[in-house]
Amino acid sequence: MSERLRTSLGPLTLANPFVNASGTYGYGVEYASFVDVARLGGVSVKGISLLPRPGNSPPRTCETSAGMLNSIGLANIGIDVFLAETLPQLRELGVTVIVNTFATSIEDFVELAARFDNETGIAALELNISCPNVHAGGMHFGVSGAAAAEVTGAVRAVTDLPLMVKLSPEAGDIGEVARGVESAGADMISMINTIRGMVIDVDRRRPMLGQKMGGMSGPAIKPLGVRMVYEVFQQVSIPIIGMGGIASLRDALEYLMAGATAVQVGTANYSEPGISLRLADELEAWCSERDLTVTDLVGCAQGD
Repeated sequence: MSERLRTSLGPLTLANPFVNASGTYGYGVEYASFVDVARLGGVSVKGISLLPRPGNSPPRTCETSAGMLNSIGLANIGIDVFLAETLPQLRELGVTVIVNTFATSIEDFVELAARFDNETGIAALELNISCPNVHAGGMHFGVSGAAAAEVTGAVRAVTDLPLMVKLSPEAGDIGEVARGVESAGADMISMINTIRGMVIDVDRRRPMLGQKMGGMSGPAIKPLGVRMVYEVFQQVSIPIIGMGGIASLRDALEYLMAGATAVQVGTANYSEPGISLRLADELEAWCSERDLTVTDLVGCAQGD
């Protein structure tokens, strides 16, 4: 891939703007036998917590007419196994590793970040703040600028790694949250996370998912994601990684033109595991035909 696709996210530079989204690509190593994962702009690995988690009871996924619902429950192998077994494999493969982390207390977020800070082969941390803060009555970290800033600032204090904060579309004012994490030291923002939804099995007269509700992803949420990226671009100066429903080059271009410096591809990986590399090749051809770079596209739809 040419220099046309190179993109800078503050202290983090990617060879191309396509990152596979956390929770949709395992830990990256699972795809190495049939996808050159090192050619991706990056892989945001499945969210890591301090202790392993089995996740929610099944059913945990179901299709909708324009995407899917998931209620995986943040199942993961935990930081010890990830550091001992998975990260060495990712280093050997040459993957640009973005480690997604989640916790239910600021103290646990801080401990995760401090441990990752001592490791080689990690390009950035991504904080999933769409989690309940057990010390604040279950209020999610990402619903207010103050709460988001508090956890971001605490993590910033213990790591020099590039810091990305993943925003929830269910915040009352996502712009306020974005400004909060920027003021607390975030280097970049990723948005948007899934939106809660429900599907009911009309034959059983019961919800399809074991936990009743799940996170909606896929094409249905793309217009919401593009709108939020467009709005937040006007309110912060740090880079944005856009996501939500990207399944074609045009989808990715919308996000870039709205103000994203890079994009994350999620649900589309399930039907085409190599989609991000295909889209990167298509974007390179598209830019070459017009003598443009990715940088030229970022925010070009902004205006009066």
